[in-house]
Order: sequence, then C-alpha cells, then structure tokens
Amino acid sequence: MAVDSPVVQVRGEAYREVPPELARFAVTATARDRDREATLTRLAERAAAVRVLLDGSGPAVARRETGDLRVRPETRRSGERVVAWHGSVTTTVTVTDFTALGELMLRLADQDQVEVAGPWWELRPDSPAHRAARHAAISDALLRAREYAEALGARVTSLIELADAGPADRPMFARAAFAGGGGAGGGPPELELDPQPQTVQAAVQARFTISDPVLG
Repeated sequence: MAVDSPVVQVRGEAYREVPPELARFAVTATARDRDREATLTRLAERAAAVRVLLDGSGPAVARRETGDLRVRPETRRSGERVVAWHGSVTTTVTVTDFTALGELMLRLADQDQVEVAGPWWELRPDSPAHRAARHAAISDALLRAREYAEALGARVTSLIELADAGPADRPMFARAAFAGGGGAGGGPPELELDPQPQTVQAAVQARFTISDPVLG
C-alpha cells in the first residue's frame, strides 16, 4: 500500500530484571555393587527415600518429574567381564516457595548416596513480566517516533506497521551441588539461597506516518 505521508521507522526496546517465580533442582540417587540385584535394590530404596522426603514437603513442591534412569555394567579395560553394576535415577523438582528451598535441598543431600544440583531460577511461561516488557517496548517505539518527529517540527499521525523483533528471554541460573553424606546425626545445617533476578527483554519494529516536516 502506497503511503503519501512521510514515514519514520523505529525500534522500541524494553529491558527488565524481575524476581524469579520458579526454582528447579535435580536430585540423583545412585547405587553400586558387584551384584546387579543388590544394586537395583539399593537404588530403589534410595529413590524411595527421596520420594518420602518430597511427599512430606507439602505445597512447597509444585512439580516433580523422574527423567533419567540408568543401570550400566562396569567392565575391566580388556574383555567383557562385569566387575560391578552402577545405577542412578534423577528427579527434577520444581519449587515455588523459596523460603523452604534451601532446607529441602539440604535434607535431600543428607541422604545416603544422593546428589543435589541446582537451583535454576525461572519465570513462568505465562508470567505477567513478559506482557509488561512487550507493552514497554511498544511505548518506547512510540516515544522514539515522537522525538524524531518533533526534531523535524512534525508529529506522529498514524501507525503503519508493528512487528515483534525482540530477542528471546534469557533466564539466569545458579548451580550448586551437594553430595549426600549418609544421614549424620543432628540434621543438616541451614542454607539460605538468594534468588537471582531474571532478565526479561522485548523489542519491536514500528513504522509511523508523520505530518509534513518543517525544514529550514
């Protein structure tokens, strides 16, 4: 469509740092024995102990998923003689109550042959922060267009085109690892975690018509 009026094209951007809404961490129970049945039995017992702790965590745990079960033989460097069996099972846990996060991770890490890694901080996919950033990017585009028009002695008259041009949001994460020590008496120490702010970005390309500039 032909446009007779002068046109200004701008890019609007928005950058925000907002508190995370979710924290994820991984819990891996392991077992090793020369006998395969013994390895599987120990692995099942340790995985069950993890489940009991998660069951008792109440509403702090929003979701948990078992995503990696491995059982493999260990052989000598030469030949296929099996000298031991290794087993592991990993559960990914999603937590919304950050006040209980540190305690929960340490309680899990205090179990025998259990490793805990994380947390990874995130926003919900439908977080209002994404919508707010998009609105801010549009406002920035309109502000820039008006500034360019004013510099020419003109004003913005209408919108021709608006297109999303923003980079994907880039969640930040922090990683820590805890290896289980076998349930020492007295319980695990306290651990306070500081949630990492999440980066939310949005950008748009916009074209506006403006009134005739006043030049000279």
